[in-house]
Amino acid sequence: MNAIVLSNTTMRRATVIAQRTNSMEMGVIKAMMIETLKAKLQSGVAHFEYVKKNGEIREAWGTTCSNLMKAKVYGCGIRRDFVNCVVYWDVEAGDFRSLRFENLVKVF
Repeated sequence: MNAIVLSNTTMRRATVIAQRTNSMEMGVIKAMMIETLKAKLQSGVAHFEYVKKNGEIREAWGTTCSNLMKAKVYGCGIRRDFVNCVVYWDVEAGDFRSLRFENLVKVF
């Protein structure tokens, strides 16, 4: 038997995703993917895919590393994580983007 230890934040994300997808298993899987993505975004440029609002798959390269996007951050508003999204700086488009937790498809 394998045990998985989840942080409070990851468990909250899993609950939100489970409610939106009607699957606790999918909630835990996606929440762990979000945890991996956030770690990669903070340490540099991450490569990942997600489903856009219109149903298209978007392949993205992004970051939340302060050294890479320092000149682009203004203000001190509410972190999007509190509204159940992941926000990142899209290095190709040169703008901020966000994705809903449950729409993450793959982290490379």
